[in-house]
Amino acid sequence: EKLLGRPELTNLVNAQAAEMTGDTKKALKYYKSLLEDDRTRFVGVRGLMKQKLAEGDTTTAMRLAEKAFALHPSHEDTQNLLFEMQSDASDWAGARETIITKVHKGSLPKDVGRRREAILALADAKDKLEADEIEAAKAATLNANKLAPTLVPAAVLAAELQTLSGNKSSAAKVIKKAWAGNPHPDLAAAFAEIEENETAAQRLKRFNALTRVNADNTETKLLKAELALADEDFPAARRALGDLHETDPTARSLSIMAAIHRGEGAGDEVVRGWLNKALTASRGPQWICASCNKIHGAWTPKCDNCKAFDSMEWKAPPASDTVTQTTRVLPFVDSVLTVSDSSADVEEPV
Repeated sequence: EKLLGRPELTNLVNAQAAEMTGDTKKALKYYKSLLEDDRTRFVGVRGLMKQKLAEGDTTTAMRLAEKAFALHPSHEDTQNLLFEMQSDASDWAGARETIITKVHKGSLPKDVGRRREAILALADAKDKLEADEIEAAKAATLNANKLAPTLVPAAVLAAELQTLSGNKSSAAKVIKKAWAGNPHPDLAAAFAEIEENETAAQRLKRFNALTRVNADNTETKLLKAELALADEDFPAARRALGDLHETDPTARSLSIMAAIHRGEGAGDEVVRGWLNKALTASRGPQWICASCNKIHGAWTPKCDNCKAFDSMEWKAPPASDTVTQTTRVLPFVDSVLTVSDSSADVEEPV
């Protein structure tokens, strides 16, 4: 300090040295001194922000992060810290502005930025729904769907809100577009809800708009089989399922086989055999965090374990995992699988 006469350098080193020795009071004094010089103000603000984070004062830390971001918006570490705090605090609007800046400054690809904007808009919509702000929630949901048409939870919520508003054709259009890019059972469930009072034959015909797209996809095959079961066309269900019960034996595909055999008149012993296989089979795809592999019962913007943002992937977990898929596309499988009193000791399929 004496020989250099450069406090913008020595104050920073002193602050860092004080931090290393655990003298937070001294570190705070030096970081505050850095605020007095335009050349070191950013470093001072970041230092104070880290101090507040270490103390657990996230409210003050986020205000300081916002100030640091305003001073140096292209600093990637500050962008990331601010975004993390904003998303933790459910400040979806602020987080979206941070994402837009990250894209503008080149620290995030445009396509990733649009998807994350969509996720933030969807999170905001869900908060507004809880607050009973229906129109605002609908606007945010439609914006999310526009930004990322194949984002399953955004498409589902957009279709549900459109259906509630009586815009059935718009709801169907949303689901069709999402299905073309990412077939998912939640999409099929939302598509079914568009027309609740229809016969099995009418539903089979209407669902052709989905099942003719991505026809080789596993989800499409399972959906076609379930629709055929509802129409009590068991040979068609068997054709639709193909060899999935052998190549991809999940609880769902094996339960469908049990329903097909029941519909074709097989005895309780045969049906029981398929149900027993279903009970010990893989549960099929689930929402799984790509960062920590935590299985989630439903999609979330952030992993509730590692807090990673936009980390949910729809994929099959290890066979040993027990979290089950709660979505049931069409409930008729349960009725087809009704067994006689002689098989009452058999557990129902998951």
